[in-house]
Order: sequence, then structure tokens, then C-alpha cells
Amino acid sequence: MKIRAITGFFFIIVMLASVLLDHYVFGVFYLLLSGFALWEFYGLVKQAGIKPDKLTGLLNGAFIYIVFALVTYNSDYHKLIFLLPITLSAVFIQELFKKHASPFTNIAYTYLGLIFTIIPFTFFHALAYVGGTFNFHFPMAFLLLLWANDTGAYLVGSKFGRTKLFERHSPKKTWEGLIGGILITALAAYIISLYYTDISLEHWIWIGVLISCFGTTGDLIESMFKRSIDVKDSGGILPGHGGLLDRFDGLLIAAPIVYAYLYFIVNS
Repeated sequence: MKIRAITGFFFIIVMLASVLLDHYVFGVFYLLLSGFALWEFYGLVKQAGIKPDKLTGLLNGAFIYIVFALVTYNSDYHKLIFLLPITLSAVFIQELFKKHASPFTNIAYTYLGLIFTIIPFTFFHALAYVGGTFNFHFPMAFLLLLWANDTGAYLVGSKFGRTKLFERHSPKKTWEGLIGGILITALAAYIISLYYTDISLEHWIWIGVLISCFGTTGDLIESMFKRSIDVKDSGGILPGHGGLLDRFDGLLIAAPIVYAYLYFIVNS
């Protein structure tokens, strides 16, 4: 428990610092974080006997993140997007020269890793530029709301949880915990709205609800993934907390959804 608390404390400090420092630090930090998450994903599926093209996948992951980071920073870089079909085709071409019994399984998991890890972090990075220029308020608020949901769901679920939410994939999660997480997140959204006035209280609360619902969904999906390959934790990089995928499972689905909400609803 002590190790878990110490790890959690330093983890939060590093995460907050990555957002509060300038946009170069922010961009590079999440490039590295997404790369480590993809590395962890490929390591997990290899335990199940699948052989993804790790190096090609990692290079493509870095390129995808960098291209979209540059586009969000300056739209003049948009032509780089048209290089992606060329680099991504290398996943197929490389498999031609390997003697694997299930080449398309390997190809599929190589691409799945990119979708499961790189794309969510790309959208999270884009949250800082959804208004056109770098603004740390949205990624910072996203992290605070995500942590508020996790804390609220845990506290309410452990004390009042009775009705299982999705027992097949996560036996400890309950409907009471989900509702508690939503309420605590809504309260956190109200507090955030007092300091970050970029958008109205109504929008902050809706973002909080989206993070609660889709953050929990991401958690369930990551649990389903681990059960499908029969592992308990995604890794051991964070003592007492498991791997990066365990810590960022709530971001995987929620970040693209929140970005879409801000881009299409708030900015419309």
C-alpha cells in the first residue's frame, strides 16, 4: 500500500508537470508515453502467441502521433497525412518476408495496437489545440475529471456497491460506483468551471459525464483485453499500479469522444 501511494504521488506530479510546462514538453512527453503504451501492448499479445510487427508498429505509431501533432500545431503540415498510407503499408509488406502461420493475425494486432494506444493519445494531445492555439486547460481538466471519476467510483463502489455493472469483465465494478463517479466528476467539473472559464459550466458538466461513462467503458475494454490473453496486469512499470495501459485505460475511449464534443458541439 505504501509503495502504491508513493508511486501514485509521483505519477500525479509528473502528469501535471507534463501539461503545465510548454507545448514542446507536452508534445514530447505524450509521444514517449504513447510509444511505451504501444510497446506494452505488443509485449502482452506476444504472451498469447501472436507476433505483431513491433518495430514497424512503433515507427508508424511515432509517425502518426508526430504528423497529427504538427497538424494541430499548424495546419500547413496537413500534407504529411498523405504519407501515412505509405508507411502503414509497410506492415503488410514486411509480413510477406516472414514465415508465420497466421500472417494476417499478426498484421491485425499490429494495427490494433496503433488504434488502441496511439490514436487515443493523439486525441488527448489535440485537446490542447482544440481552440486553435495551445491551451493546457482542456488536457489538465480532462486528467482532473478522469481522476475524480476513478476516485468517486472507488469510494462509492467500495462502500455502497451492490449491483454488478459488467461482472463478466470486471467483477468489482458496480452501478452504484458508476453513479458515484459521475456525481463526483460533476462536482469536480463545477469547481473547474470556476477557474477555467473557456467554456460554460453546462459544457464542463457534460464533459465530466462523458469522461465518467466512456472512461469506465475504456476500463472495461482493457479488462476484456487482458482476460482474452489471460494476464492480470498490463505491466509492472508503475509499482503497485500495474502497467501504463492499466493507468490510462480510462483515456483510451474518453479522449477521442471529449475532443469530438469540443470540436463539433462547443466550437460549432
